[in-house]
Amino acid sequence: MRRSPLLLSLLTAAVPLAVAQSGSLTVPKMVTAGSAFSIQTSGSGQATLYIMGTDDVLKRDVQLGQPVSIAADTVNHAGHYLVVLTGGGTDTEQFDVQPANRPATVAFLARPSRLSTGLHNGITGAVYVFDPYGNLITNPTSVYFQLSGTGGPEQSRTVQTHDGAAWTQMDSSTKEGAAKFTARAGDVSSTRVIQQVPGDPCGLRMTAKRDNKGIQLQTDPLKDCSGNPVPDGTVVTFTESYYGLQTTVDVPLKRGVAQAEVPAHPGATISAATGVVMGNEIHWGGNE
Repeated sequence: MRRSPLLLSLLTAAVPLAVAQSGSLTVPKMVTAGSAFSIQTSGSGQATLYIMGTDDVLKRDVQLGQPVSIAADTVNHAGHYLVVLTGGGTDTEQFDVQPANRPATVAFLARPSRLSTGLHNGITGAVYVFDPYGNLITNPTSVYFQLSGTGGPEQSRTVQTHDGAAWTQMDSSTKEGAAKFTARAGDVSSTRVIQQVPGDPCGLRMTAKRDNKGIQLQTDPLKDCSGNPVPDGTVVTFTESYYGLQTTVDVPLKRGVAQAEVPAHPGATISAATGVVMGNEIHWGGNE
């Protein structure tokens, strides 16, 4: 552990000025963050006690031969500490501070914030559990995960932390909508919102009919494989092939369907596609 040059100089200067008989220390080997504890001293007379950690320095004037009481919420940071007693000599001891096993904060990471419906293990949640003093609780702690709120089946499971962290995976619902993803440890919890949107279109089908201008094409209402309507703006590509030539029209969905008009060429083959999903083909004979 690093020691402040200022503290070392203070300790060195204190030794020749001490008038107390030589004292010694007895300290607990392990202390819980935020808890009260005592340090035993021997000898007689006045002395100075220093408790030094990575982020904490505590100085006390003490009476040798009497216990030194350290009040609750005085030593709060987990880590390794050095205790130095100066007065008629110098004695040192060491002890460790462990996190309090009381969850006070849950740092919850949920990914992604938006995804398609019906994905197995598509949602990941990771949790870090901290005590009231900001120390990562390294003892195994139960974390309860729950995903709910879209009308689909609720999912939940309990996971034990390992070195302060726990993680899990959940399936996205078959229903679109906002789901609540909650992690709870003890009496504290944290919630994230996962937006579940329709997946890729499934079963694209179109119809064609003749009008005065050409061929009117229209898709059936487009849905994903779970039955959720595909959002407006999704592009459908209509393709007409005839006499070695080809015409394509890109049309975004509007109110769930896509409509387009192509020339009426006898013997043409007309198809539709969106993304990697192919629809049905229509062979235009000219008499429709």
